[in-house]
Amino acid sequence: MSHLLHIFEHTLEDSMKLLPFLFITYLVMEYIEHRMGEKTKEAIERSGRFGPLFGGILGAFPQCGFSAAASNLYAGRIITLGTLIAIFLSTSDEMLPILISEQISLPAILQLVGVKVLVGMAAGFGIDLLLRRRHKVLHVHGTSHQNHDEDEHIDIGHLCEHEHCCCEDGIFKSALRHTVSIFVFIVLISFVLNIVIHTVGEQALGDLILSRPVIGHLIAGIIGLIPNCASSVVITQLYLQGVMGLGVMMSGLLVGSGVGLLVLFRVNDDMKRNIQITVMLYVIGVAAGILIDLIGIIV
Repeated sequence: MSHLLHIFEHTLEDSMKLLPFLFITYLVMEYIEHRMGEKTKEAIERSGRFGPLFGGILGAFPQCGFSAAASNLYAGRIITLGTLIAIFLSTSDEMLPILISEQISLPAILQLVGVKVLVGMAAGFGIDLLLRRRHKVLHVHGTSHQNHDEDEHIDIGHLCEHEHCCCEDGIFKSALRHTVSIFVFIVLISFVLNIVIHTVGEQALGDLILSRPVIGHLIAGIIGLIPNCASSVVITQLYLQGVMGLGVMMSGLLVGSGVGLLVLFRVNDDMKRNIQITVMLYVIGVAAGILIDLIGIIV
């Protein structure tokens, strides 16, 4: 019982760090819906094409909150799918603090973070480009594309159709209520996941990956899918201990998006699209890790 209590306290402590990000995100979204005019909406739509650039950079900040914020913004169609993927791939979670605490050299840290950012940007721009081309093809052939290009046509009013928006309440009250709702959900799920991690153990996870090319990347990617900042801690520590190589580590860290996927499944009603995003994230992250090892990149 005392062990479970310790895990819960640790889970609650980590989850508390998300509160400011969650609340600010909801507050901004409510403000956008209630206050911004048509010209501002058009400006957001135009800047959306450069979303993967800014998303890749913002995602590199060592906080789970950015990926959670991205999920909420995507559910409201304020950012494109490419921007969401860019943020997910570049999200560093606890990697950066661990590298700094272990006194890893600054050039090495910048290279590791830079790889995640570049992969995120490249994937994000590529996805958005493909979606735009698909939209053009559908338009040329006169096909109804209302549901196919939803990621390219940002609709601020679409926020009111989602569970995370209560248009009848004031922006502060609505933002606060949904922040609490999501926070409780994250704490409960993270608590269960932390129990699993503590039961299996880091060494056991390392033994699964040690000296297993390709298979190691696949397994690391699965660990990265765990919607919790703890996955980035485990993967980074195993890399620093020499249990896994750079490519395997990057596969896990690229796939890992903190609680971003967890929040996405909570706030985005389209479960089919959520699953597609998860698969897309996994494939890109694992492929990038394998490519890093094939090229022979060393940090």
